[in-house]
Amino acid sequence: MTSRLSILSAGPGVTLQDGGRHGYLRYGITAAGPMDPLAHATANRALGNPLGATALEVSLGGVEVTAEGGPLGIAVAGGAFRLALDGAPLPPACALTLHPGQSLVVRAGRVGAWAYLAAAGRFDLPPTLGSTATHTRSGFGGLDGRALRAGDRLAVRDARPGPTDPHALTAPWLDRPPEEIRVVLGPQDDFFSDDQIAAFLAGPWTVTTKGDRMACFLDGTPLTHAKGYNIVSDGIAMGAIQVPGEGWPIVLMADRQSTGGYPKIATVIGPDLGRLAQAQGGTRIRFRAVDRAEAVAARRAEAQALAGPVAMEPLIRTDFTAEFLLGRNLIGGVVHGDVIPWE
Repeated sequence: MTSRLSILSAGPGVTLQDGGRHGYLRYGITAAGPMDPLAHATANRALGNPLGATALEVSLGGVEVTAEGGPLGIAVAGGAFRLALDGAPLPPACALTLHPGQSLVVRAGRVGAWAYLAAAGRFDLPPTLGSTATHTRSGFGGLDGRALRAGDRLAVRDARPGPTDPHALTAPWLDRPPEEIRVVLGPQDDFFSDDQIAAFLAGPWTVTTKGDRMACFLDGTPLTHAKGYNIVSDGIAMGAIQVPGEGWPIVLMADRQSTGGYPKIATVIGPDLGRLAQAQGGTRIRFRAVDRAEAVAARRAEAQALAGPVAMEPLIRTDFTAEFLLGRNLIGGVVHGDVIPWE
């Protein structure tokens, strides 16, 4: 069955992302893909999709969607966003069936910068170089290489319903406080003296509001270079931490450039990329250096968490917000009575 996911409204930066466009870095084409790969995979796993299947990546601007043509299973995971189905609040990580005419709203909350909305089925999109990941700077992938906007309609092949009633996802691995980010030093840590490496690890650093899908910019006490700040340009991995001449570290993220000529003091390990990506502007972080063995162990633990189905719990409503109550007709009838004059 083919259903459609219709975009009713979308803030800036809502894009379609699969697991990424790999194998083309030598041609100057970076992978794109999700800013928080673990949350993206969790939303897909909850619906029985492949971990790298295409899903909506929702930024702080939020999104509102509905289904067309038939019921559609939906799962949302990522930051602590505020979700509502026809005005009824939902937990930030949940699975449900979206019926035609219903409205699912995803809005930014107090924690987290990205949420992922997966559909039970397969978004019918033409791949670009084997991937549907949107890279807006180059106009690759997704829907015409651009961010989604109101009026877009996305066909979903082999659409399936989700749970009859909304269920909360039990995904403890998404509880990742961002205060400590693990890194492997290098590849150009020799461009910094021991005291500057110690200063880099001690921090603290503040995530600025300047960042986007290309990079995370940090503020703090600037670092100084022992061997200058120019190198022969080399390849950039997601999570590479460049230190330009000004001394403030820049963490390269999903839409990074393919090469760079500033020394890289360290690289964020894969399992902590989402932890950093979810840090809103103003968050204070520190880096902790780990060896390769610890980084590999963290990656294995992440893979193990996603190896089986995602547990779900039915919702038991215990709170009724004013927004929810005002959206309901709570008057069951009107009784006419005699008017008693004021005496």
